[in-house]
Amino acid sequence: MSNNGSSIESNPKVQKLNQIIGSDSAGGWEKSWQEGHTPWDLGKPTPIIQHLHQTGALPSGRTLVPGCGCGYDVVTIACPERFVVGLDISDSAIKKAQELSSSLWNANHFTFLKEDFFTWNPTELFDLVFDYTFFCAIEPDMRSVWAKRMRHLLKPDGELLTLMFPIGDHAGGPPYKVSVADYEEVLHPMGFKAVSIVDNKMAIGPRKGREKLGRWKRTPSKSLL
Repeated sequence: MSNNGSSIESNPKVQKLNQIIGSDSAGGWEKSWQEGHTPWDLGKPTPIIQHLHQTGALPSGRTLVPGCGCGYDVVTIACPERFVVGLDISDSAIKKAQELSSSLWNANHFTFLKEDFFTWNPTELFDLVFDYTFFCAIEPDMRSVWAKRMRHLLKPDGELLTLMFPIGDHAGGPPYKVSVADYEEVLHPMGFKAVSIVDNKMAIGPRKGREKLGRWKRTPSKSLL
């Protein structure tokens, strides 16, 4: 992908992903992993999340990474002060994540679960949720439900970290185009306010200029009744 919207639409890997998901919305993500059509997979940790962890800029406590894929970000930020749960609907993705990480030094500080983010109910709430290529992967009409789930899963003083991508004007998806306004539209009614929204200067080459990092805090007192 380059820095214009049309490149996403014309990218052969993205076109193939669209075909797979479009033909089988329920099992499409599993099929994409089985066939190796995973254009979102960087093959390494996301540079900005690795940087935030290394500089002590992330909250400690229980952390959730929905749509974790191979789990690079999960294992990167897991430590004695931060237990991380990687969630994915694809059995193949979870198995790959487990294979890649089972022998790591910090294996006691993370886990991978095959669950549906929209129906999963954990026994404990989270201090931090990190969302990267998850918001842009779901159908736009599911975004309000996404926001409700974020409020449901986070502790009252928890933080939501969103790496907003792809910012642009391309048609179709996944990935579906996003904007700061798209996040605000669904998060504000759920009591989330942005602490900061900045350009991601550590975005990988093809994504430079198309990503912003948003940090959101819940407003515990806001009534949703």
